Amino acid sequence: MRTLAAATAVCGVLAGGPAVAQLRAPVYASGLDLPVAFVQDPSDPTVQFVVEQGGRIRAVRSGAVQGAPFLDLTAVVLSGGERGLLGLAFPPDYASSGRFYVNFTRQPDGATVVARFRRSGNPLAADPGSRFDLVWSTGLAHVPQPFANHNGGCLAFGPDGYLYIGLGDGGSGSDPQNNAQRTDQLLGKILRVDVDVADAHPQGFVVPAGNPGFPRPEIWSLGLRNPWKFTFDDPARGGTGAMLIGDVGQNAWEEVDYEPPGRAGRNYGWRNREGAHDHVQTIPPAVQPLVEPIFEYSHAEGRSISGGYVYRGASMPDDRGRYFFGDFITRRVWSIALTVNPASGEAAAGDLVEHTQDLGGPTAVGNVSGFGLDAAGELYFINYSAGSIHRLTRGPGAPVNLRIIR
Repeated sequence: MRTLAAATAVCGVLAGGPAVAQLRAPVYASGLDLPVAFVQDPSDPTVQFVVEQGGRIRAVRSGAVQGAPFLDLTAVVLSGGERGLLGLAFPPDYASSGRFYVNFTRQPDGATVVARFRRSGNPLAADPGSRFDLVWSTGLAHVPQPFANHNGGCLAFGPDGYLYIGLGDGGSGSDPQNNAQRTDQLLGKILRVDVDVADAHPQGFVVPAGNPGFPRPEIWSLGLRNPWKFTFDDPARGGTGAMLIGDVGQNAWEEVDYEPPGRAGRNYGWRNREGAHDHVQTIPPAVQPLVEPIFEYSHAEGRSISGGYVYRGASMPDDRGRYFFGDFITRRVWSIALTVNPASGEAAAGDLVEHTQDLGGPTAVGNVSGFGLDAAGELYFINYSAGSIHRLTRGPGAPVNLRIIR
């Protein structure tokens, strides 16, 4: 497991060497209001959707933000701080089914809702009347949130075709209810459900075979504080199919967790551990062993990780296989190389590179609220503070910037 501090202690720095194409981040779309997610339309390579925290989803066609929102939920979304409209995911059959899923904090009580919608006859407009809220094994069509922070919110369909849902631990500090380690609670978990059911299905999903069988059967993995962003390394583009989770830390450490395909029931340690360090030890973990992060950084370097993607596109061949991520508070962007053990499927992180200065510095980068991929697998990041989407690309040759060598 690697850290920024360890990298600094053992690194050498390339101050010269051959010229390389500098990483750049031209604006792809702008004029957005507190964007938190950028999601490709699987039915049209020219269209992406941007989730705005206040409750709207905006369509972007060929870089142009469309005037009318794709979906407007501002009347039902409780927004502010870590609350709001937080996630969007399209199933593999979106082109034919028209279904999609959103994650939001609802008015007035701050509970989390995961809802299914359909698009209308207009591919750039959803049908707001098609809303169906998924009903959990608790019997509720929402997940109660005891505090106002740590809502998680990320949604993604995995390579297995199932919907994965990230939920934070319920908030406050040090998870006072120990939710992340309780298998009778949905909070502090990644959930996995099969939403390929009829519209009339009373829950809107079934629990797929292979879930670990906890008292709340939707649970896939546990021990997470605030898995604000997680993604999959796309096997269709040569990736491993692994899940990578950026889990936001508390007072000291931010972490990246790596999960090979099919590894149900992994416990990433919170609240017993923050990153790779002991935290609250008064109650034993629900499941052992605890899985250590593959990478962490201290709060001397950043304060709130926004997990990204393993790059598998074609335009930046030297970056293929690298995992890009950012920090919301300190406005920084890095990437790490992943070395996968073919026998175990586990990965090790190395070759940390910071890209912030190449991208214009912290002010230009802004508060990084997430990353996205287009239909070609090209990578974008979200500047929350500026309301803009930026495409990562390599420009003309430039001197090597700061590169840390392991």
